[in-house]
Amino acid sequence: MLRACIALLALAACRTAAGAPRADPSTLTVGGGRIEVAFAAGPLDVSRRDLMAWIAGAADAVTAYYGRFPVARYRIVVEPVAGESGVLAGTTWAYGGAHSRVRVGEHTTVAQLDRDWVMTHEMVHTAFPDQERSHHWIEEGIATYVEPLARSWVGRYPAARVWADLTTGLPKGLPEPGDRGLDHTPTWGRTYWGGALFCLIADVGIRERTAGKRGLIDALRGILAAGGNSQVDWPIERALRAGDQAVGVPVLEELYAQMKDAPVAPDLGALWRSLGVVVQRGQGVQRGQIELDDRAPRAALRQAISARPAPPGASP
Repeated sequence: MLRACIALLALAACRTAAGAPRADPSTLTVGGGRIEVAFAAGPLDVSRRDLMAWIAGAADAVTAYYGRFPVARYRIVVEPVAGESGVLAGTTWAYGGAHSRVRVGEHTTVAQLDRDWVMTHEMVHTAFPDQERSHHWIEEGIATYVEPLARSWVGRYPAARVWADLTTGLPKGLPEPGDRGLDHTPTWGRTYWGGALFCLIADVGIRERTAGKRGLIDALRGILAAGGNSQVDWPIERALRAGDQAVGVPVLEELYAQMKDAPVAPDLGALWRSLGVVVQRGQGVQRGQIELDDRAPRAALRQAISARPAPPGASP
């Protein structure tokens, strides 16, 4: 399946493309993966060295989450966009080998590259089996959930902002009237944030049922260790089963059974209170401003989700 993610000020809808153009390549090796970078014709204010550092930083973040780079070979084309500024769009393909095109505005600054999430989001797509259209939400949901965590672990995003973003983003993934479950409601909100909501609920559930010894990261690493990257075409049931086997509890399969055909709407307010994510309200309070309460009943689970994991194979 084609995966495409457009970035403006927030996640936007997916689009299709014919394929990545050929251009002059450079190469990185990160986390055991070979990353080949090509630069399409066009002016950019930032240097190629700056662009390669941006790509390497995203690869470091993905490697921190998965314990290695998800695929042995990954190709990227950086496409300049005249007159624009910022990282504008990303598109990732599974067919023909893992490869992405990322559109970068001509007047993009190094500071904008340092703040970018798009490159990391696209790379995360390589770490899950290719899915049919009705399961696009799991691909985008994982990328939406994993990307800020991974960037926070390599010093590219404040940890508290991860939770602030979830409090503002996840309500967009709740079912609206007429919703028929994640497999049958391909709206933007349900695809990206509904998928991310599935991931958070699964993460909390796995950690509760394993007494904190495992989390969603262990399930996703387990899927990857079983051969489930973007270069294989697995049914969603097989992928989730591999994740559950890795953590020893069937949380992913049970949650999918609940949410695939029905408009499940968890009480997010209660969830935040239990995790110790306190949303600030009142005059002068900025949208998404939070405080973290370590005395909350499940604060330890929140802390575990936020903490950079041990390398694969290390004792829990």
